[in-house]
Amino acid sequence: MKATLKKSERLSSKKVIGSLFDKGSENTKSVFLYPFRVSYFLQELPNENTEPALPQMLISVSKRYFKHAVDRNLVKRRTREAYRLNKSILLQKKDNPLPASIAFVYIGKKIEDFAKIEKSMKSILHKM
Repeated sequence: MKATLKKSERLSSKKVIGSLFDKGSENTKSVFLYPFRVSYFLQELPNENTEPALPQMLISVSKRYFKHAVDRNLVKRRTREAYRLNKSILLQKKDNPLPASIAFVYIGKKIEDFAKIEKSMKSILHKM
């Protein structure tokens, strides 16, 4: 499997984004592992004949802690790269349904290096 991040894997639907961040939704599951808080929906279990669809994802970095867009973009680039390199972890789990939509919210107050972000990303993907 190619380790790419296509446009179809990026979440852009305002309706789905709103429901991911809705506090009262029973469909939304969440995982917390510093420096991320992750919310996601699960897909229905596919038939054995069909290929499961890759989850759509979004990354959010707070303007409150990172005033400069350069810093927010750096964190988003590192997070996107860590996800791109390790998304195969999600596909290896045959018995569990894949997430349909994932929202990664960076809650750290300082910029973490790539190794820390990638380590957290691997742990989060294993938990999902």
